[in-house]
Amino acid sequence: MFGVSIQTVRLDRMELGIPELRERIKLMAEHSYDQVRSLPLHEVIGDVIDLQLDKSGISLFEIREEHVFSRTSIARGHHIFAQANSLAVAVINEEVALTASADIRFIRSVKLGEKCVAKAYVRSISGENGKAKVEVFTYVGEELVFQGNFAVYRTPNVEKGGDGSANRH
Repeated sequence: MFGVSIQTVRLDRMELGIPELRERIKLMAEHSYDQVRSLPLHEVIGDVIDLQLDKSGISLFEIREEHVFSRTSIARGHHIFAQANSLAVAVINEEVALTASADIRFIRSVKLGEKCVAKAYVRSISGENGKAKVEVFTYVGEELVFQGNFAVYRTPNVEKGGDGSANRH
């Protein structure tokens, strides 16, 4: 469009102090969504780009060399699951939230270099048993590659004792 090389754009962007797209998205996201309460943000697999506690969330995860089988360049399933599972826990508005169960389905293999966009939706929250039901859909482009239904325990007012045990208040 401008008739210049990608390198020229990168150099100009650096000179003007404009961060890379991924960094700009992360900076915008940090200021435009609720803060994760149930686990440290660095423990969420992928970059959280939208989060509305007890409602919904979106994360982005790029499949790199360390996530794939070397012979096939297909992503190991536990990475796809980890993105969805950690997002399902992250959308819960409690200090401690733990996965109770998961009903998952891998729809197609994900390959090296593909970007997975996980979208989590809190479908219900039960006060009587402390569980939330969270549905997560993971896409590569427009294509659904993974779907999971997670039951997440919500444990309000839990503090760790000196011995690491949990004390309910």
